Amino acid sequence: MTTTDSAEKAEALARGAVEARVAACAQISAPVTSVYRWEQAIETAQEWQVLFKTAAARYEALEAYLLDAHDYDTPEIIATPVTRGGAGYLAWVTEETS
Repeated sequence: MTTTDSAEKAEALARGAVEARVAACAQISAPVTSVYRWEQAIETAQEWQVLFKTAAARYEALEAYLLDAHDYDTPEIIATPVTRGGAGYLAWVTEETS
């Protein structure tokens, strides 16, 4: 998962990851309000969350893509392990990211 400051940037990150086959799918959520500390100040900003679906073996490639394509100095990149899932769906994710 990552966040960015516009719907257009979120779609570009999502589309680029799927085109590069480092994600099988990416879902963009409506704006969220983020409150965070940055450079000694408390900031509030609207951001769009992008959830990428990839195989564990492709995590490093997805992270490298995000670090290269993202315009934030320190982009949020969070991985959550999948403990269970539909066999067909998980096979599709693996196939699409191969």
